[in-house]
This record gives sequence, structure tokens and C-alpha cells, in this order.
Amino acid sequence: MVSTKIIFRTDKKNSLGEHPLYLRIIKNRKSKYISLGQYLKSEYWDDAKKRVKKSHRNSQRLNNFIAQKVADAEGVALEMQTTDKYTTPQQVKDQILGHSSVSFFTFADRVLLDKKMNGAVGTYGNYKCLIKKIKKFTNGRDLILDEITVNWLKNFEIYLRTECENKTNTIHKDLKNVRKIIYEAISEEIFPYAKNPFLRYKLKSESTTKNYLTDEELCSLESLLITPNSSKELSRNLFVFASYAAGLRVSDLLQLRWKNFDGEKIIQQTQKTSSLVSIKLPVKAIEIINYYKPENINDDSFIFPGLDNGLDCSDKIAVHKAIQKANQTINSNLQKLAVDAEISKHIHIHCSRHSFAVRALQKGMRIEYVSKLMGHKAISTTQIYAKIVNEELDKAMEVFN
Repeated sequence: MVSTKIIFRTDKKNSLGEHPLYLRIIKNRKSKYISLGQYLKSEYWDDAKKRVKKSHRNSQRLNNFIAQKVADAEGVALEMQTTDKYTTPQQVKDQILGHSSVSFFTFADRVLLDKKMNGAVGTYGNYKCLIKKIKKFTNGRDLILDEITVNWLKNFEIYLRTECENKTNTIHKDLKNVRKIIYEAISEEIFPYAKNPFLRYKLKSESTTKNYLTDEELCSLESLLITPNSSKELSRNLFVFASYAAGLRVSDLLQLRWKNFDGEKIIQQTQKTSSLVSIKLPVKAIEIINYYKPENINDDSFIFPGLDNGLDCSDKIAVHKAIQKANQTINSNLQKLAVDAEISKHIHIHCSRHSFAVRALQKGMRIEYVSKLMGHKAISTTQIYAKIVNEELDKAMEVFN
């Protein structure tokens, strides 16, 4: 049972010698106090009747205000007890004030577990890193969802930039993940939408240069003489293959199996967006696949020898770690190969994705086709590459100057 009572706090006093009025909530011998924002001198308070004495010029208005607050509190307490017998005084207080007493870290841990259980290992890692930063920012103190205000976000952004030395886009990613957690809390109705600080706080990001290889640069990379069956050769072949095969991401490249290839095209569900892509391969891509084709094909074996066929693919964390390790090796090799091919650009495996998109648009492929082949959820993502092509055309027109 929850009980409420008006308390005249004679232990507190303002500069005018007035004492504050509080509403006390008690359940299971635990108390919580809510300030009513009203102050009175001792001579105007009737402690026996818990009322303002008539000698106060605003006694009727104040007594009506107090009665309404008590009625509101009792109504909230009764409603909460009806739906949840484990209601705490803090929860009643929060409900009255319109606050959330839910711990950000407790809720974030639940979101984190959900990502892990659903196999979103990359997102899980990003969230884990973010929560670690927030715990350092708060010096290990618990953080209530209500505390995440516009001012808190500004201070956290300053902390990320100065103490963590993060760049603008890293900060953007972290704050975007804070926003996702907030929206999760709103969708579960444990945080009011009206208090969402991101309604008044704009995330900032910087445009980045998307390095890609031209046909000539890609040809230079293809023409390199590399030791057969070496790690460098595999890295080069993966890059060239992806540059022709709709820019498959490294996670999808490495997990391509022989059952995904029918001799002419590959059909695969992408890891990042779960979209199903069907790609008719150009001759160059088929030649690379045939290079790795064994005499006896096992449909479940990986096409490229970047991952161990004995890898337990039901263990999403193990798969993620294996892909990360292979990705590091591929990128290290590509940087050395770029030097050998006299390519001045800093390239990594994801550049093959940019290379496909830009070259496809330059060759006249319709942007909606490029978007579909690359598995983009929105064509606006693909339009970034169209902008690059337009900039190249603008630059080409400078020959007339």
C-alpha cells in the first residue's frame, strides 16, 4: 500500500525564513519526497490539519493546490499499484513528475543483448564501445534516461572531441547510437517522446572522400605479377572481383559459397542489410571464380580461401572475428599492391565497392540498377556516387579553358 502525506520541512529554510512544503510518498517503509515549490513561514502552517491557516492571504488558493497535488499523487499510486504490485516510491514519484527513473546503462545492456542474440555483431561492438565511453564520461556513476538532455549531449560531444580525441564522423556515429537507444526506450514507452533531446539537437557529420579506382588503375592492379596462391594474390583477386561483381562487401565476399554461384550469376543474401542480390557476373569476375574452382565442388564450401571451411557459422561472434582478421590482412596487402601498381590512392577492400559504383555510372548504367545491384535500401545512398561522376564531368570540361 502506498501512502501520501504533506510535510512542512522545518529543517529547511530559504533566505526569507520560509519553510518548503513537500509531498511524501511511502511504500514498504521507504520514502520519497516531492517538492511542491511552495514556501511558508511557520505561523501560517497548521501541522495538525496539514493546511495553510486562514491568516495567510492566499490560504484558500494554496489549500486547493495542496489538495489537488495529494489527489493526483493518490490517483497515480492507485493506478500503478493496480497494474504492478511491485511499484516503488521512486516510480510513483517519477510518474507524478513525468520522469523516467530507468537506468540508461541497464536499458542499454538489454538493447546490447538483443543485438548480440540477433547476430548484429558489428552493431553490438559499436554499442559496447559507446557504453564504455559514457561510463568514463560519468565517472562510473549511474545515468538515468531523464538526464540525457540537450545540454548533456553537448557536454558529451565536447568530451568525445577533447578527451577521446574523436573526429567528427566518429562522434556522429556514437551520438547516433545514443539516439537509437533513446528511440528504443520511447518505443517501449519507458521514456516520453516529448523529452527526446534529439528533437532539439542536430547531429553533425563531414563528407568523406570515397576513393575508387579508374579502369586504368584497376587494369594496373590486375596486371601485377604476384606469387600464385599467396595472400597478396587473394587480396588482389578479391578486390578485382568485387569491382566487377556489384561491389560486394568483404563480409559477403568471404562468405560466398559454391551454392551461391550457378555458373553465370551469384545469388546471395547480404549480411549488412539482409537484402537478396542477384548479380550476373561479367567475364572478368567469372574468370576469377574459375581460378578457385576445385575438381570436386562442395556446395557448402567457401569460393574464396579467405575463411576456414571448418568455421562454425552459427557462432556469429566467431564469424565476425574471422572476417575482421581477414579484412585486416587484405587491406594491408592492398596498400602494398597499390605501391607496386603505382597507384597513388590509399585503397582498401571497400574501395572496390566505390570502384564498381562510379565505373558503372560512368558506363551509363541507370542509377536505380546500380542501387539494386549494390543492395542499397535507399537510392539516396547511390546518389553519392552519381555526384562523384558529375564532379568528374565538370572537371573534364576544364579542357576548354
